[in-house]
Amino acid sequence: QVQLVESGGGLVQNGGSLTLSCAASGRTFSTYAMGWFRQAPGKEREFVTGISGRGRDTYYADFVKGRFTISRDNAKNTVSLQMNSLNPEDTAVYYCAAGRDPFFSGAYYYTSNYQYWGQGTQVTVSS
Repeated sequence: QVQLVESGGGLVQNGGSLTLSCAASGRTFSTYAMGWFRQAPGKEREFVTGISGRGRDTYYADFVKGRFTISRDNAKNTVSLQMNSLNPEDTAVYYCAAGRDPFFSGAYYYTSNYQYWGQGTQVTVSS
């Protein structure tokens, strides 16, 4: 069982930055691939970025490439999402998710491959 708790969301101006964090319980954190998803009102939950258990491989949705960076610290059981150049279209609830490794590269993009989810943190970008 893995419990995930996100933090770091908030209100930011267009062009600003935020860093989201996700803290995980358990002693086997490095055996889980981690992902960040987001869901805007009236829309489906969508993949943002993912990282392999040891942090060697990262994957990004096209709409965040060059703006967002995912990282993890397995010693601290945390995964972070640095978000730069935010725009109003990035407004959503952001969710952290964990899925048992190994993930093949295509698996990161689908919510069904993740067994554990956090409660989400709201990110609002004002124009």
